[in-house]
Amino acid sequence: MLFRQLFDSESSTYTYLIGDESTRQAALIDPVLEQVDRDLRRVAELGLVLTHVFDTHVHADHVTASGVLRERTRCQVVAGAGGAECADLHVRHGDTVHVGQCVFQVLATPGHTDDSVSYLLGDRVFTGDALMVRGNGRTDFQNGSAGQLYDTITGVLFQLPDATLVYPGHDYHGNTATSIGEEKRHNPRLAGKSREEFIQVMNALNLPRPRKIDIAVPANRACGRTEPPVPGA
Repeated sequence: MLFRQLFDSESSTYTYLIGDESTRQAALIDPVLEQVDRDLRRVAELGLVLTHVFDTHVHADHVTASGVLRERTRCQVVAGAGGAECADLHVRHGDTVHVGQCVFQVLATPGHTDDSVSYLLGDRVFTGDALMVRGNGRTDFQNGSAGQLYDTITGVLFQLPDATLVYPGHDYHGNTATSIGEEKRHNPRLAGKSREEFIQVMNALNLPRPRKIDIAVPANRACGRTEPPVPGA
């Protein structure tokens, strides 16, 4: 398996490129619109063919590249049920998606948003904004729920083996990855915290509104389209 972790500095978003070395099929997870050319260049340089794009949820801080990548490569767009209606494949907990010989298992991980999913691939899990390095996604918009996120993290993600590598959708402090065991022991919002304590922590964050939310959310529900479709196009 080929694996690359890519970064968008404006939104602090990680995009992940996974390629099957035998079939040369590849997937991108959480691509950013402004990075389309970079991502396609990397796919070509590695001799891969992009067949799938996975979004972990409808993002509020950047616009997805999924629609543009589909137009340019004819790849399939994969998203959680309840997310972007324009996706080719809407997945639910327990579903699997094959990219060559790479098998992605879908984990429903709502709480940050109601459509959030994570993708488990062997010994690593791509958690979007559900679980981050020593943190987690906010829960104060898009039908987010602190209680639901606590249940998701403790009841789904923390049930994975401790050695499972966690690749988050964002990081703002220079971290690139963590593990399930590390987050169980050291995540300051979760380690040793009850559900009620976690909810209190999340309710007290008082974070500023995402700068791009008014553009990003409707665009991402349309697979990255930022303008209304032209009739007959």
